Amino acid sequence: MKEKHLEYEEAFHKKRSKEEKKEKKILQSTDRSKYKKTDIEKKKKEPPKDKNLKRGRVLAIMADGILVDTDEILYTCSLRGKLKKEKARIKNLVAVGDFVLFLPGKDQTGSIEYVEERTSILSRAEQITRKKEQLIAVNIDQVLITSSVVIPPLKTPLIDRYIIASLKGNMTPVLVINKIDLLETERQEKAHFDEVVTTYRSIDIPVYPVSTKTGEGLEALKEAMRGNSSVFSGQSGTGKTSLINATTGTSLLTGEVIAKTRKGAHTTTATHLLPIDGEGFCIDTPGIKSFGMWQLKEEEVQNYFSEIVKWASQCKYLNCSHIHEPDCSVRKALERGEISPLRFDSYCALIANLKQQHLPR
Repeated sequence: MKEKHLEYEEAFHKKRSKEEKKEKKILQSTDRSKYKKTDIEKKKKEPPKDKNLKRGRVLAIMADGILVDTDEILYTCSLRGKLKKEKARIKNLVAVGDFVLFLPGKDQTGSIEYVEERTSILSRAEQITRKKEQLIAVNIDQVLITSSVVIPPLKTPLIDRYIIASLKGNMTPVLVINKIDLLETERQEKAHFDEVVTTYRSIDIPVYPVSTKTGEGLEALKEAMRGNSSVFSGQSGTGKTSLINATTGTSLLTGEVIAKTRKGAHTTTATHLLPIDGEGFCIDTPGIKSFGMWQLKEEEVQNYFSEIVKWASQCKYLNCSHIHEPDCSVRKALERGEISPLRFDSYCALIANLKQQHLPR
């Protein structure tokens, strides 16, 4: 079953599927030169010089269009036909946070003609086929990886996937652990919580334990957000929307937690960008159930685990996977307590997942 929050964007991107096919046939029939294609690719990188174009930033992608802000007026825009030719390996050509050039139309509508080069990208593998890149947010400074003590519980493998995606996409990963007020009643989770905080701080990942119920830790989080573009992203039910309400003073819709399954209910159904009193932006994203890595090779995984990199050069074999080889310095460091079992388990799980993806079907 598809995740509910994809419905808006899918409805928009599928709306003109017939027109896209027709345009593709016309282009194929008229373009018979590989050199001509190269010229087209070069032209894509150059912004159009139409004086009537306006510049704006994408605030949200809804079923009826792309919401673009010019600091003066909000426009509901569509994508220019030629841009859609680039959709071969990417699920959504435009993402929240994009800076675009568009041609204004009637009644605050417009046509996006050009997407500016991005400074950072948070993305994952498309949920169904995993053969396309799905953009979550772009042009942001830091990813606020939102988790919770319980309901849902802390999941370090998911946290580590977000950390890798953040670093790959040129963003700073920041861990936010919500619902710490529940530690008073969920004492069995306290030891795990302490281990998680210690583990990530030891590898220089900023950690902010907070509670939207009591207000604990919120001022420190506000300070970390001030002057930055931040995206809240994480598992469903961790309280991303409540955190945005508490840190920005907005009143976004929040949902109830499904007590029976102890999992969070989806609240946000579309990604959207919000200004923070002239001192930055934050992006609220729908909760996810899984996070498929985009274009990550097995041999690259260890590069995103600094504590593994520290010991890998001392392994007996240059291509040591640190999972089954003898005389592995990484596993020896693990046994000595110099590498966190939480992080090592995440590493092994991700390697196994990538191997599974490459098995013949």
